[in-house]
This record gives sequence, C-alpha cells and structure tokens, in this order.
Amino acid sequence: MNTERTTEQIAGTFLRFFRDRGHHVLPSSPLVRPHDDPVLFTTSGMHPLTPYLTGRPHPEGARLADVQRCLRTTDLDEVGDLTHLTAFQMLGSWSLGDYGSPQSLTWGYELLTGEYGIAPERLHATVFGGDGQVGPDTAALETWRELGVPVERTAADNWWSNGPTGPCGPDSEIFVWTGDGDPTGTPGTDPRWVEVWNHVHMRYRRHEDGSLTDLPRGSVDTGMGLERLVTVLQGERSVYDSDVFALWRRLLPREWGRDDVSRRIVTDHLRSSIALIGDGVRPAATAHGYVLRRLVRRVLTLLWRDEPGATLAGLPRPLVDETLHRFALPPERGPLAREVLLAEERKFAALLERGRRVLSQRRFAGPLGEEDLAYLHDTHGLPRDLVTALRAEQPGR
Repeated sequence: MNTERTTEQIAGTFLRFFRDRGHHVLPSSPLVRPHDDPVLFTTSGMHPLTPYLTGRPHPEGARLADVQRCLRTTDLDEVGDLTHLTAFQMLGSWSLGDYGSPQSLTWGYELLTGEYGIAPERLHATVFGGDGQVGPDTAALETWRELGVPVERTAADNWWSNGPTGPCGPDSEIFVWTGDGDPTGTPGTDPRWVEVWNHVHMRYRRHEDGSLTDLPRGSVDTGMGLERLVTVLQGERSVYDSDVFALWRRLLPREWGRDDVSRRIVTDHLRSSIALIGDGVRPAATAHGYVLRRLVRRVLTLLWRDEPGATLAGLPRPLVDETLHRFALPPERGPLAREVLLAEERKFAALLERGRRVLSQRRFAGPLGEEDLAYLHDTHGLPRDLVTALRAEQPGR
C-alpha cells in the first residue's frame, strides 16, 4: 500500500478519478439539515441527494461526486475506540439513472487497485444474496467474479435502506485486508477485513406495509469514509494514528486526557464541536444545540477530572483553523469558535457549582427518586447525567 500520500491527496485522487469519468464535483452541503428533515444532521454523503435518488433531475447532471462533511450521534458512546468518529468526511459518487451497478463496481476496483495501489488479492466483496421479496444481485456477483475478487452472498448485511420506508436496494460492500501476511477467512469471520466502500443499487421504494415498488429510475449511490480509507492506505491501526490527526497528536496539551481513550474522546469531541460551530450551531437545551452542548461538556468533564484548573482557553488556535479547513468551513469563523467554546465552559462551570450547592441540601442526602430528578432538572436545570456525576463526587458514594 502507498503510505506516503496525505489525506488531501487521497481525496483529490478520488475527485479527479470521477471527474475524468464525467462526474460533476459538488461542494459539501451543510451539517445542519433543513427544518423539514426529521434528521438533525447530514449523516452520509447521499443524505442531501435523497430527492434526486428518487427521481428528481439534478441541475448538475446524472453523474455526481463529492466530499461531504457528516456527523453522527448514534455511535457517540463508541467514540474513544480505534475507529469511531462523531464528525467525519464521506467520499461519494452517484449515477442518477445513468450507468448501472456493474460499471460502478468496475470503477471502484480500478480506483482502489490502480490509483490507490491496493493489491487485488487484498480485496474481498459481499453482495446481496436474495430474500423473500428480491432475488440475488447476480449482476454484482458476476462483476466481482469477472474481476477476480472473492465474493460472498449475504442477505440482511447487503441491503441498504434509509429507514423503514423510502428508497432502498441491494448493495455491494468492498473490504480490504489489513492484517499481516496473506489474507485469511472472509469479512464475516476475520475482523482484519475492513469495509472501505459501499455501492448501493437504489432500485426500490419500501412502503409502510413493507411492500416494494420500483423507483422511476435505478440509481447508484456509493459512499466511502475518507478517514477510514486514509487509515487503511497509510497502514495505521487507528484512525487517530493517521495524518488526519497528526496536528492534534502534536499540539493537544498533554494533560488533556489521562489515557489514550480519554485523549481520543477529547480530540473527537473538540473537533466535532468546532465543525458544528463553524457550520452555524450554538449550544442550546434542545435539538442541534443540545448535541453541541453535550460534546463540549463531556470534554470539560474529562478535563476537569484530571486537571481541575484546565480551560479551553488553552486550545491551540492551529487546531481550530485546521478543523475548519478540513471540513470546508470559512476560516474566519475560528475566533468565533473559540469564543463559543469558552462561553459554554463558563456556563458549565457555573452550573456545576450551583449543582453542588443544591445537592448538598439535606433533602437530597438519601437515594434520589424520579420526582427528585424531575425537580432538579425543571427547577435548577440539572440534567440526570450531571446529577449522577455530581453525586459520585460526594464522599461515601
């Protein structure tokens, strides 16, 4: 594998590859979804393109590609391990009723092996094997066999949907062997096979009764996590060891996190918070602002656990600037991001002090019931998780 290319070069290669094949490169859409979208944030590259995948013509044509900034909160409790991120970037390509799945898979193989230098024998694919409603994806299966890539058929693991209803279809996942020596087993039996790219053949719409009808036109939607691809191409074990986080490893104050897990959480949450602020989000008690507040306060809880006097005023400015640059956000929002973080720090410090005073009252000396927790939240603005943390600080608990 080529371990010398940077994240910028890897993303640039992706865009050039598809631009050379007639794809219009789109700018990244905002992280915050429109008010009529039930989902708060852009969670995948296809999210902003959903109307066009269901039949609406796109103003830029039928072949598209981009690098889309995304944010997911579903895996928030997993952040701190080697792979999960809250904010990340997704490489995507689309055929809106133009070429089909075999062409998309063939180009995927060419990009991974020819441009990124992954040895063909380190690839493995999975395809939809069929279920009670839809037959096996024989087109994808035959394409991989013609390319000489080992392939296995699954059912649930190779069906993509955007929820219980809406556009859906069979997908084909591409895995890369990341272990030492020759590949062994399959993606289903050996975790050293890492999924890097998913190609979805968007052919159907699922209705509330579970039935499927054909979309007006079949489309192809592909998504590949940039940070995960970079980690694989650079031969690293953890996404935090790739060049994506090189500046964070070098500049994040050493006392910000007593162990690797804590430092990963602090790094991820600060990076995600900067991206949210740069995209217009402000801390609040609900919706988008609540997610930002939760991220910042989790960082502060970790910092103050280890260094009670720590302050986000010590966040190096280059980390703010680089984060805005990576997520294609205006650089002039850097000072504002720092201002918002420090304002939230002051609010949280005041809330903690008030919470300690309230919980020291005799009425809260014993076990707290639901009525107590509701009172603390409604009257004093103390959420349940904060009350739990403050109670843990008290002697004898």
